[in-house]
Amino acid sequence: MSEIPAVSREWHLVARPQGWPVATDFALREVPLSAEPAPGRILVRNLHMSVDPYMRGRMNDVKSYIPPFQLDAPMDGGAVGEVVASAAEGFEVGDHVLHGLGWREYAEFDAKHAVKVDASLAPLSAYLGVLGMPGMTAYAGLFEVASFKEGDSVFVSGAAGAVGSLVGQFAKIKGASRVIGSAGSDEKVTTLTEKYGFDAAFNYKNGPVAEQLKEAAPEGIDVYFDNVGGDHLEAAISSLKVHGRATLCGAIAQYNATEPTPGPRNLALVIGKRLRLQGILVGDHAGLQQQFVQDVAGWLRSGELTYDETVVEGVENAAEAFLGLLRGDNTGKMIVSFTG
Repeated sequence: MSEIPAVSREWHLVARPQGWPVATDFALREVPLSAEPAPGRILVRNLHMSVDPYMRGRMNDVKSYIPPFQLDAPMDGGAVGEVVASAAEGFEVGDHVLHGLGWREYAEFDAKHAVKVDASLAPLSAYLGVLGMPGMTAYAGLFEVASFKEGDSVFVSGAAGAVGSLVGQFAKIKGASRVIGSAGSDEKVTTLTEKYGFDAAFNYKNGPVAEQLKEAAPEGIDVYFDNVGGDHLEAAISSLKVHGRATLCGAIAQYNATEPTPGPRNLALVIGKRLRLQGILVGDHAGLQQQFVQDVAGWLRSGELTYDETVVEGVENAAEAFLGLLRGDNTGKMIVSFTG
């Protein structure tokens, strides 16, 4: 274990983005670091941190389900690291923990906000992806919110991302009749069909989404898992069968819009088809946690489930990793790993 330094680097939001974020909206700053946490607290050296699409919304000063980032203050998000100093019962130096204070090299916080993780069961970064919040989102969104059942035909947008890539595989494992995915490059489309086992996939940049979806699913779909919004949601509403269900997880197509974006033009179809469109916040589904870990760990052991990570090295590159996520540079989970 390396010696605890006198300062730690952390990322601050210094300007609220107008449209697409730019590098100058962020600043990497040094802050003093104490090697002696207060009673009940621990000091953690972060090893991996997560960048996620929802963080874009937190950069706007608007009321939402999660408070916005404050200007000239450290941002936060999922991270996994090693305890380097402890004044809390039950936590020892060398323990690995999952917590919510990413975007910084070291985090000192109340130990009740830390969850121990076992590096012998899975790589530590997996607790930020397939065994973490994205995996749980995919699991709850498909099985609980969308009420998936064996034989369903499923369409997933943003299907090469951290959540979408798992949704499609979960559906296949549990007996989907057909799984279709959309992605933003021909390379990702190949990954969907050849690595993740999707039955069909298309590049949404190659033509109208509605037309490509109808070609991939001529008989329609039962379930839509939405990570994109916009034209994808409109296309899915057209292709959903009577009593179809849609889980609305994300709308990355409009996160950087500077004007209000129009809703689907075909929303009236929801009435005649008796569709169910429901949003998901993963925190509402904590009751599934034990079953989620049991199922997903088993699928990983059996080889039925695979996952990808796009890893960016170095805390100094965290902001660029986030911008890359918004551009779609990642396949699977985007992780920032800290060296040294």
